[in-house]
Amino acid sequence: MNLQTQISISKETINPISYHSKILLMGSCFSENMGLKLSYYKFQSSQNPFGILFHPKAIENLITNAINEKSYTEDDVFFLNERWHCFDAHSSLSSSNKNDLLSHLNAQLKTTKKKLQEANHIVITLGTSWVYRFIETDTIVANCHKVPQKKFLKEILTVDEIVASLEAILVLIKLANPKASVLFTISPVRHLKDGFTQNQQSKSHLISAIHQVVEPRNNTHYFPSYEIMMDELRDYRFYAEDMIHPNQTAINYIWKKFENSWFSDESKVIMKEVSSIQNGINHRAFNPDSNEHQQFLNVLKNRIKKLQEKYPFIDL
Repeated sequence: MNLQTQISISKETINPISYHSKILLMGSCFSENMGLKLSYYKFQSSQNPFGILFHPKAIENLITNAINEKSYTEDDVFFLNERWHCFDAHSSLSSSNKNDLLSHLNAQLKTTKKKLQEANHIVITLGTSWVYRFIETDTIVANCHKVPQKKFLKEILTVDEIVASLEAILVLIKLANPKASVLFTISPVRHLKDGFTQNQQSKSHLISAIHQVVEPRNNTHYFPSYEIMMDELRDYRFYAEDMIHPNQTAINYIWKKFENSWFSDESKVIMKEVSSIQNGINHRAFNPDSNEHQQFLNVLKNRIKKLQEKYPFIDL
């Protein structure tokens, strides 16, 4: 008896992810989960240069500013609660020093442009269609930084607005890097602060918009993270204690689906070796000075050396 419905996901054969691939992840906090997995397996990946960005307009703004080589000035930052912030970036970039924040923002813009130009795969995870518009400047912000809510208007992006934003993102990416594969996915994290119905409305807008721009023949793809969580893992035991975020079991499950559909067969072999070496490195010996443990360490060093001869960028 089959007690679970399975989502059929085709395997990417034209441009699968390999250890030679350079991967850039951008978007909501679920991209951080996937980024940690890629980092563990020592892929050439980077994630969220401006921190977590929840909605498409924030991602579009970052890519636009990076491609156009914007330079942030003191007019783009503000002081609140003893820290300097920028409405374009996540609070993880905020700083107690204004010049440090500006320097970091401009350095990250340069990094973003470089990563966009070099990437073989760009993974964009969208979290919500709800946005906040700063009344004073009539602009949509990436993060409110605990500025009083009365200073914002809360809006939901229409499907057409999201389509226009995603199309702008794709034009900019293709301008910088025509050969990159762009992979969209929707975060399975539920934004219940917006309300249960409003969260579903938000996710629906994202799904409808993405499927209007995805075209595999144009190197744009979709991976169903949200659908896997909602259907295959439709049980609260797959959520963290907050009942909002997927727990580690769910993250591992979705990652495995991603691995099976997007990674080359050769890379999967190397991933097993990297994981085995990681386990060896983290192993705590009962008797570190024993001959047996010293032999184990020598074998481990030789395995690392052999792997790094083929992939010098792997740091173990």
